[in-house]
Amino acid sequence: MKAVGYQKSLPIDDASSLIDFEAARPEPGGRDIRVAVKAISANPVDYKVRKRAAPPAGETKILGYDAAGIVDAVGADVTLFKQGDEVFYAGSIQRQGTNSEFHLVDERIVGRKPKTLSFAQSAALPLTSITAWELLFDRLGVAPGKSVDPRTLLIMGGAGGVGSILIQLARRLTGLTVVATASRPESRKWCIDLGAHAVIDHAQPMKQQIEALKLPPVALIASLTNTEQHYKALADIIAPQGKFGLIDDPAEFNVSVFKGKAVSVHWESMFTRSSFQTPDMIGQHNLLNDVADLIDKGVLRTTLDQAFGTINATNLKRAHALLESGKSRGKIVLEGW
Repeated sequence: MKAVGYQKSLPIDDASSLIDFEAARPEPGGRDIRVAVKAISANPVDYKVRKRAAPPAGETKILGYDAAGIVDAVGADVTLFKQGDEVFYAGSIQRQGTNSEFHLVDERIVGRKPKTLSFAQSAALPLTSITAWELLFDRLGVAPGKSVDPRTLLIMGGAGGVGSILIQLARRLTGLTVVATASRPESRKWCIDLGAHAVIDHAQPMKQQIEALKLPPVALIASLTNTEQHYKALADIIAPQGKFGLIDDPAEFNVSVFKGKAVSVHWESMFTRSSFQTPDMIGQHNLLNDVADLIDKGVLRTTLDQAFGTINATNLKRAHALLESGKSRGKIVLEGW
């Protein structure tokens, strides 16, 4: 089967940073299903793994943590899917990735593909939807439901992949006031179109901008990018007894700045359940099915922004380069072989 991978951790402009190669088609066993991959999307975790985790000598690591496709074969213990089912999912960081024609994944972290979306539109959603959902409802403890919630949620980096779905979840499924940050005009418009009540510029002093909006207290903050640059300013903004959630990898992060306000800090990683085979691992199957239902009902929309063509090393290099630049918006998707 065709696949795209890497053998050394190299800058993305190096000719060998990502390579096209042929790999053996994997065989499913246990609770694994084999998916014929139709579309994938790129995420920051792709380039982070490529840059930080060199494969053992002689091995080729396949990246990719989003896919939409068709179930091609199933393991002996599979009960949730059958051959021919259309699915979408984010996979496991401990296994080979989705940038291959056929891919093995545990059925418990797979959902049914939204009926109203194409494979490309669906591939934009899994990793970011799981991350945003778990961050909002599991880590920050927000109760879904449209009852009035007298709090503001501040989303740092609202135009990125996770921010794009988090804005929608918070606006459509909760009573929170939703404020996003964005520094470019096109990103600001993107956030407003997705449902943010207001947008502030994280490149400018944020506390004054928040105060000028005269909104409910900022009791919840979702820091999705560049946490090390902003967390001290955010500690000054967040309300006493608030909750601070983050998903990135800050080089420097001193939680003591939150102590005086008794702010709790919450990490979110959507790979935790699959990495540790937690008893509630099937929660991601249920979560993705809920997202598919909300998409099909018109409550949520895909966050696909750009299609970069067929799945190959050249196009994935372009996707990695744009993600590394920090100037991407929504999701980048590749489709077909």
